[in-house]
Order: sequence, then C-alpha cells, then structure tokens
Amino acid sequence: MNNILIVLLGPTGVGKTDVSIDIARHFGSDVISADSRQFFREMKTGTAVPSDEQLAIIKHHFIRFMPVSDYYSSSLFERDVLKLLPELFGKNRVVLMTGGSAMYIDAVCGGIDDIPDVDQSAREKYNLKNKKEGLAGLRMALKLLDPEHYEVVDLKNPKRIIRALEICETTGRPYSSFLTKQKRARDFQIIKIGLERPRPELYDRINRRVDRMVEDGLENEARDLFEVRHLNALNSVGYREFFDYFEEKITREKAIELIKRNSRRYAKRQMTWWAKDKEIRWFDPERVQEIIKYIEGRIG
Repeated sequence: MNNILIVLLGPTGVGKTDVSIDIARHFGSDVISADSRQFFREMKTGTAVPSDEQLAIIKHHFIRFMPVSDYYSSSLFERDVLKLLPELFGKNRVVLMTGGSAMYIDAVCGGIDDIPDVDQSAREKYNLKNKKEGLAGLRMALKLLDPEHYEVVDLKNPKRIIRALEICETTGRPYSSFLTKQKRARDFQIIKIGLERPRPELYDRINRRVDRMVEDGLENEARDLFEVRHLNALNSVGYREFFDYFEEKITREKAIELIKRNSRRYAKRQMTWWAKDKEIRWFDPERVQEIIKYIEGRIG
C-alpha cells in the first residue's frame, strides 16, 4: 500500500491544530478534519476551528461545510472521506486527518459496527423516562444495563444514552457487545499519532482556551443559536451551558465554570476511549520534529 493516511488525534485542548499544520506543511498534505462539531457552519468560536490564517496555509476538508440543521453521522463521514481520499491520494500519497471525535476516526480507519434495528416501543420507553426522570434516570439505567459503555459515553448527551439503552432493551444484550470493532480492510496504510500532556497542564490549557473563547464572542454565538438549541449539533459543551444561562437556570459565571469542567471531563472520556488502541504512538505536542521523524520512518 503506497498511500498513507496519518491520523493525528488527542483530547480537546491538547494542541492538535498547530501540530497538524506543521505536519501537513512538511508532507505537502491536505487536512481532513475529524472534529464532528467543526463540521457545522454556525459553530465557529465554540469549536475552536483553525484560524483564517491556518486555513489559508493548508487546504482543509470538512470544516464548517454544513448547517446545524442538517443530520450527519460517523457512517456518513466514513462514506464521504473514503470517497474523497482517492482524489487526495492522486495528488499526494500522504494525507493527514486530525481531530478528537473518536467514533468518526474509528469509522474511517476500520469501519463501524452494524447495529441492529430497534423496537420503537423501546425508544418511546426511554424517551418517556428522559421526560420524567431526566439525565439522572437515563444514566442510572445505562449503568445497570451496560456499565462498560457507561464509562465512555457522553453522559451529558441524552440521545447517545437513549440510543444505547434502546439497543439493550431490544436485543437483551449490552450495547457495548455490538461494538466489536472488527476492522474492514483499507487500501491505504494508517499511521496513528496521539498527542498527550500531563493532566494538570492539559486542564490548565482547557481552562485558558475557554476564557479565550468567551473573549472571542462565544456567548454571542450561542445566543444567535438559542432558538434552535433543540438540534443535536448544539447539545455540545460551550453551547448548552450558555443556553441554561439564557434560560436563567444558572448565572453567567456558573456557565463559564461548567464549560471548563465539562471540557475537562470530555478530555478524560476521549483518553479513556483511546487507551485501548495499541496502534496509537503517543507524543508530547511540543516534539513536532520527533513526530515527523517517526512518520518518515514508518513510511520508509
């Protein structure tokens, strides 16, 4: 396999964007974004998309290419990336994909599992449970039925939890048992690079990044999207906290505090997900030349 897909991954706030620009420039590669929230046109500040200057230096794909009202999924991303890659490989045998959306990255690297259809009554059961008991009830049910998936799912996202619960209910098996991760063959080589920092350093970076987002207008961006807050794309850290503030459920200061806390928790979940992937070679983001040397050694 002559073509190479470099996958640069890591938790939110670790510094993927700057490293991806350096790697892409070295290999003359385009960049495919695998950050599922950067896909949406209206979500710029709260998703830390690359700057206009960075986008001018390196051609990026899947950045702000669709409205928040459109549906998109990891399976559609897999389809679209696999359709795009032959064109990119036609120009350069090395292509870089970077992001922090683990399910989307896994879909491109090895396909996604075939999940059975669910019984509509199961979906209705857990939608009703959400209305009556809220997230706490859903979380408790998932912890009982599928403790393994409970450890990695976004516990602030009711749709993700309900999806797992309805599969458990319909099949009588844990949702995690369907996530076999049996890889589909790809006709290109995959090199996975992970970025990591000591936890105190990462958390400090996350806190400071949230402060910058607020300074750059995150509150106004969230306010512009308040009327469509029911959309799944907007059930995201940085937006849902400000929506609670706009509804006078919490103070502005509390909203910012929660954005920092929930971002840190998201970073922890990301690292838990990737901990099982032995194909990832981990580096400090400050060691870009070491990363490039490693990639060159793998390419041969």
